[in-house]
Order: sequence, then structure tokens, then C-alpha cells
Amino acid sequence: MVFATEEVNQNDELLPNLTLGFKLVDSCYVEAVAISATLGLLSGQTQMVPNYDCNPGPRLAAILGDSPSAGSIPMARILGLTRFPQISYGSGLPLLRDKVQFPSFLRTITSVDIQPYGVVEILLHFGWTWVGMLASDNDYGQEGSHILRVEMAKKGICVEYFYILAPHTPRDRIIRIVEMMTKATSAVIILYTFIAEATAVLEEVSSARMPKKTWIAVSSWMPSPVFANQHLWMTLNGTLGLAIGSGEIPGFSNFLTKIHPSKYLNDIFIKAFWEEAFKCIWPGNGSTTNADDPAAEDALVCLGTEDPTSLDSSVYDVTNFRFAYAAYNAVHVVANAMHALLWCKDGQGPFAHGSCTTAQNYQPWQFLHYLKNVSYRNTAGQRIYFDSNGDSPGFFDIVNWRMLDNGISSFSKVGTFTTQATGSHKLIINNSAILWGGEDIQAPKSMCSRSCVAGQRILIRKGQPKCCYDCVPCPEDEISNHSDSIDCVMCPDDQWPNENQDLCIPKVEEYLSFHEPLGTILSSLTALFFLLTVSVLCVFIKNRGTPIVKANNRTLSYILLVSILFCFPCSLLFIGRPERVHCWLRQGLFSMFFSFAVSCVLAKTITVLIAFRATKPNCPLRKWMGPVIPNSLVIICSTTQILLYSTWLAVYPPFRELNKQTFKGRILLECNEGSPSYHYGMKIFLGLLALVTLVVAFLARKLPSGFNEAQHITFSMLVFTSVWISFIPAYLSTTGKYTVAVETFAILSSSVGLLCCIFAPKCYIILLRPEMNTREYLIGKYLPNSKERL
Repeated sequence: MVFATEEVNQNDELLPNLTLGFKLVDSCYVEAVAISATLGLLSGQTQMVPNYDCNPGPRLAAILGDSPSAGSIPMARILGLTRFPQISYGSGLPLLRDKVQFPSFLRTITSVDIQPYGVVEILLHFGWTWVGMLASDNDYGQEGSHILRVEMAKKGICVEYFYILAPHTPRDRIIRIVEMMTKATSAVIILYTFIAEATAVLEEVSSARMPKKTWIAVSSWMPSPVFANQHLWMTLNGTLGLAIGSGEIPGFSNFLTKIHPSKYLNDIFIKAFWEEAFKCIWPGNGSTTNADDPAAEDALVCLGTEDPTSLDSSVYDVTNFRFAYAAYNAVHVVANAMHALLWCKDGQGPFAHGSCTTAQNYQPWQFLHYLKNVSYRNTAGQRIYFDSNGDSPGFFDIVNWRMLDNGISSFSKVGTFTTQATGSHKLIINNSAILWGGEDIQAPKSMCSRSCVAGQRILIRKGQPKCCYDCVPCPEDEISNHSDSIDCVMCPDDQWPNENQDLCIPKVEEYLSFHEPLGTILSSLTALFFLLTVSVLCVFIKNRGTPIVKANNRTLSYILLVSILFCFPCSLLFIGRPERVHCWLRQGLFSMFFSFAVSCVLAKTITVLIAFRATKPNCPLRKWMGPVIPNSLVIICSTTQILLYSTWLAVYPPFRELNKQTFKGRILLECNEGSPSYHYGMKIFLGLLALVTLVVAFLARKLPSGFNEAQHITFSMLVFTSVWISFIPAYLSTTGKYTVAVETFAILSSSVGLLCCIFAPKCYIILLRPEMNTREYLIGKYLPNSKERL
């Protein structure tokens, strides 16, 4: 306050022609003394005179204080009656923001009710979820610790133990508390206490040699003189805490290191400080030490040449300006408010009819108005103002207390915690600047259970806090992609969990590819049989005039060969990546071409049957001789199948489907046949057609040897029906690409059966036994092994 006042008075632009003075009163941390001093300041007398202003000297503009909230509250009740301005630099109790009870109270420090949020942010920053807590048995400790526990619960932080410390807690209770703390597994302890209660516990902890713990201190005692006790240094080493926000005060460090009793003769505290700091006594009447004390005879004599810069920072810290910074701001607030009062212009003032007041004749409530509206940037660059509750913008420093190897202890600022205008909070911590004490070079771990890695989820142990849990793997089809997951999640349909179950990866698309061995074999067989069919067709065309080609309807033979020829490429539609056009064509074309082929076989069989029966005299079948019946049969059967296929495509066409459920990690690319009715309808029609053909061929199997094609047809239809009957169980017992492979193999097998059983004997005669390719042989009047004629 002395430094700030001198700085203001040296600034000619701030308060021109006006000198700021002060009067210092010690409340001794006693509420009654604070009340008495307040009434004395108001009346201007050493003895308080309520409701009278007997001050003969300069006017009292404002009262700065008290430091503890316990003293500020009764002061604020008295000063609020007349709206006399009060600015505290150390009272952080949230109650004081109540403007109904305390209308003239302002403060330049942060309300302590944001401390719990700062402590929670620190715990979250270091991943501490399992902590112990001690709190004072007063409003500050109980209310603050309650808010802290509520906020910790919201963030998933658990309290292993919680003890209330009374102002004069019996030592036996402190011993029991320390014993419980020693047995506890949490490595972090939060002290939401005042200095007295904290000191009693720390003294016992040091004596009990409790395992190393990390202490979290709140601003009520961090920093405080307790850290000057060297026998507590091993216990407190590495302590983290919230401290009243500090800022730079240019020139103040130099001012502190140059103070001397000779410079401030009337200051009652300077000599006492000097004797305490340097362990000496002042000679003569100026000594504050009792001369009759025996210990005084052995004490050093204060010479006045002692150097304050040699003092340990825990004794005389000239770098951490906390309450000093708040007091410095309070003095400048008064100066800036007085500046605004002096520069008020009539007609533009804040009072009735735009009036102003003067420095000699203002009322307390008028100066309070200017104080509430102060807004400026101090020498540290911080904007100073008051909100509607009389609070300044809040921030705390994150402080680390450490004991260095050279025996020097110090407080080090390692971060800040600030409240934003939106009500949110912001924590900044420099981890590398923290010394944890002992052999720890990294932040200690304080968790009831180890962190669950990705791929696992938390399973709370029955009857225990939620921070105590087991880690269990995610279910087979689920993942957790971050640590400490409460629940696992299902992967999308087109993805599946990786081996560690911490990531969803795309499923592999599966279909019968041309590049895999099975697809290559089937496609190669298709090409081979296609060329074989082309060769047979060429042989028949080249030998179209020979008896064996002309027999049994040459045209039907050509149509049958062409149908079989196109049946083979249909199998290629089942191989490769299925697209929409493949799904449209493959079942329909395959059924259509097989219907053509089977209907041609049926027509050839009926032709043979009619030709044999018509040889009898007066047979009525003679009029059905010729191409009309077989051609009509082929057209009717084929047209029926075409109509079924066209209706299928028009009503409910097939489509490509992604089957994601059948196999884990694979997506089956399949063709959904759309309407099962039309699909099975075409297959049933083809099956009935094949069955009729088999029956007719079986009836014609005993015709004379010249017409033994009926036997070949019978055998071919037996092969055809056997293939498709065996296809049914094979089709139903396979899945995925093997189902497609089974169907492709059935198409090839049945097509080859028709080709070989019907046309192989004819090609044998045409190519290898041309002597048998005669009309006489075909009508049974030539025996190849005898010269006898029938």
C-alpha cells in the first residue's frame, strides 16, 4: 500500500493537485478489532464514535480491507448502511457478493467459490481420479469441499476418504486420521483447510513418516508461513496449489529489497520484521524483543547492514505478489475513481440532471458510483474492473512448492486458472516446470483401478465407488476406441472390429472372382466347352448333307447346338463382381437358354416317336409328320419361359445385395432374386420340361437301332436331371461364393451332359466312322460286321 500510494502521488496526470494519503490499522485477525477500527476510521477518532464524523483532517475516501472474510463481513454490514466504499484485497468468501446485504463491498481478488473448479481441472489434467480430502469445520471448508465433491463426481473423480478438521482437533483424532491416510491407496490429498488445521495434520504426517503423497493446497494457505518450517519440507516437497493470482508490479521488488527501519521511522512493523527475519535484536529502546529474556543475551545485535536479498524466498518472497498485487490494485482503483470524479464535467455527470461532485464535497455513495465503474489496465497489462457483484475478473496461479538440492525452497508459478466472461474456465499448466519431489520425475498416478485401454470397457465393482472397476474386453462385434470407455459400440454394417477391438475396419468384399483358382478353373472350362460346342456346330454344318445330320430334324439339331452354345457363357455371369445387370440377366438367360435346349430335345424325341409310329399302315400320326409339331413345341415352351422372365423383370427384378451378417469381417456380394415366386416358377417350369422330356425319351428307348437317338436322349436327360437334383442339397449346404460355384458347376455339367450324350455319338460316326454315315445303316438294312443283307 505504501508503494502504490507513492506511485500514485508521483503521477501528475492521474491526480493533479491532489495527494493521496493513507492510514494503516491492524485488525489482528479479530472481528471485534476490525469493527472497532472501522468505526474509528469513520468518526476520525481513536475511540469509536458511532454515527459521527469528527475527522478534522482530509476526507476518508474508502476503506481497503479486511484481509480475512471474517473481518470483512461485519465491516461491510456497517459500511453498507451509508454506502461507504469498501475494497477488500483478501476476502474471497462467496457470501460477500450479495449486494442486498453488502451494497458497498468491492474486492480486487477472486471469489473462492471458483477454487473447486480449479482443483477439479488440476485433477483432470493429471488424470487423478482417486483422492483423499481434508476440510475445515467452518463455512469455508464445508461449503468449498461440498462444491468440490459435487464437481468431482460430475467428472468421474472419487474421494477415498473425507475428514472434517475442527479448529482445535484433539491430537488423538489427528493421529487416527493420519493412520487412515497412511493405509489409503490414493496418492493425492486435497487440503481444503485454513493454515492452523493444515499445520496440525502436516506436523503429524511428518512424524509418522507417511509414504510420499502429493498435496493439493487451496489459496487459504498456499503460499503461507507453514512452508517456512524446515521439518515439513520433505512432506511438502512437490506440493501443488491454487494461489491468489499474482501479477507484475514494476519496481516493487527493488522497493522491497531496499526497505530499512531508518527509512520508515514510524512504521511499527519494520523492526519486528527485521528481528524475525535476521534473528537479531535492535539495541536500545527501539528493540521489540524483551530485554529481560535470557535468550536475548545470546541473540545477535541488529546492525542495520543486513541484506534482505540474502533471505530465503519462503521468508521474504519478493517475486510472488499475491495479496500485495490485490492491495496494489485496490489503491489504484481508488486513484482511478478519484480521477474520474475530478474530470467530471457539469451537464455530463452521472448524477441528477447531469451534475457532478467535487473532491471536497462528495458523498460516500457518489464515490461508490465511480468505484463501481472503474475500468483501466494496470501496469501488468491486466484490465481491472468490477462486475455487478463487485468482483474483479478472477484468476488463480498454479503454484509448485519445491525444495532444491542447495537447501533453498521456493514457490514457482507453473500455470494459471482463469474464469472466462462466459462462465467457463481455462487451465494452463507447464508440466515440465513442475518438480514433484523425491525421486519422481513424472506426475504420480492416483487411481483406484488402472486405466482401461482401448478395446476394453469399464465394469464397476459391486458395492464400490465408480472409480474402482475392472477392465473387461468388448463383446465380439463391438469396439471401444478410447481409454476408460464405459460402453462398447457396434461397428457399422460395412465394418467390423480389428484384432484389438479398438478400431472398425472395412469388411472384405467376397464374391467368386475370375482371379482366384476356383473362378479361373470354372471360366476356363466354360471357354473350353464353348469352343467344343462351336466345333460340333461347325462339324454339323459342314456335314449337313449327310444322312446322320439330316436324320431326326436337322433344324432342331442346329437350334439345340446354338442353345447349348449360349448356355456356357451364362455361367460367366455368375463369376466376377456382381453388378445390377449381372443380377438381372444371369438367372433369366440361363433358364431361357436351357428351356430352348430342353424343348429342342423334347421336340427331337417326339419327332423320333412320331416317325416310328407313322410307319404303320393307316396310322393317324402320319398327318403330324413334318416340322410343324416340333417347331411349335419349341416356340411354345420358349415363349412361356420368356414371358415368365419378362414379367419377373417388370414386377420385382433381381438386385445386388450386400450380405453383412453371414460372415464376420466379410461382406458377401450376392444377387437377391427379388421375387422368389418368379424365380422358382422359372426353375419349376424348366424342371417339368426336363421331366416330360425324360419320360418321352424313356418311352422311345426300345425303338429299332436306326432310331437309337432316343436312347442317347434318355441318357442325356438322366444326366441333366441328376445334376440338378444333386444341385439342390449342395446349393442349400453352401454359402457365399461357393454357392455361386455350385450353381456354375451345375450349369456346365448339365450343358456338357446334353452336348456329349446327344452329339458325341454322331460326331464319332461323322469323323471316325464315315462308312456308318449312310442311309442303309440308319434304317437298319446294313450290318457292318456281315455281308448279309436283310
